[in-house]
Amino acid sequence: MQALIDTIARMAPSGDAHRVFHGRGGLHPGCEDWTLDWYPPVWVATHFGNTSDDDVRALGEALQARWAIIGQGQPLNWVLQRRQPDGPVSRPVTECMAGSVPEPHVVHEGGARYLVQVMKGQNRGLFLDMAEGRRWVRDHARGARVLNLFAYTCAFSVAALHGGATEVINLDMAGGAMSTGQRNHRLNFAGTPRDGRARFLVHDLFHSWGKLTRMGPYDLVIADPPSYQKGSFVALKDYPRLLRRLPDLLVPGGQALICLNAPEIPESVLREQLAREAPTLVVEQRLPNPPAFADASPDRALKVLLARLG
Repeated sequence: MQALIDTIARMAPSGDAHRVFHGRGGLHPGCEDWTLDWYPPVWVATHFGNTSDDDVRALGEALQARWAIIGQGQPLNWVLQRRQPDGPVSRPVTECMAGSVPEPHVVHEGGARYLVQVMKGQNRGLFLDMAEGRRWVRDHARGARVLNLFAYTCAFSVAALHGGATEVINLDMAGGAMSTGQRNHRLNFAGTPRDGRARFLVHDLFHSWGKLTRMGPYDLVIADPPSYQKGSFVALKDYPRLLRRLPDLLVPGGQALICLNAPEIPESVLREQLAREAPTLVVEQRLPNPPAFADASPDRALKVLLARLG
């Protein structure tokens, strides 16, 4: 795990949440099972599979040594989560190794604030690999009506309103995630002119097309579904059903941000589905991922395509 230790030794202070080390990208031999994230004021290390006590001790010592230099006298807070490698799903085991985790835990990114939960499960409330997607939305949302599908905790919605969107419709079938999304909006916009510009629909997308169409059309539709969530969305089976509906939701010249985080599905498959199911949507670019998420195989990494209705 020397590459991880070396990265920790070079870490610089930052006020925004971000990934520091991405062994899963395959660019650091011997560290493929490690990631390290910064959710201020907490470092979150994740290991896939079994790890030795010696490795955990070395990681803690490296964090403590670097924090003594950059931590401005604050106590070190760090969390270790152990997950099973790719394959059968099991509940991750998360332990606070030093310090504490604030509650509520609010982090910053690009001038926005988001609630996160680093001690519960593997979905922490803010997907750090989507930072460039949120930045693009923030930079291009001025004056737009936005539909945010599979909204989760509504981070895209917060970014859109920070960027000047006139209205955002958020849809997700998970009521708990949407409740967090509403809290995220209050954190950012309570008492401001942007308060009230977001709506929150706890619905199953595939039973809501009529309602969404009547509420439209939209200047921007964001589709960031789970890659595999039984009873909700399975990418290979359900993405074609989603893509063929997108043109009917957009204004002429409207844009769609189409996201896929399924390592087993290459970009070419998503493009083929898009060309077959929605030929009037023309792909303009694939948005870059944050540099920290560099991957030896771009097809395994997060894929975010920007398409425009011709």
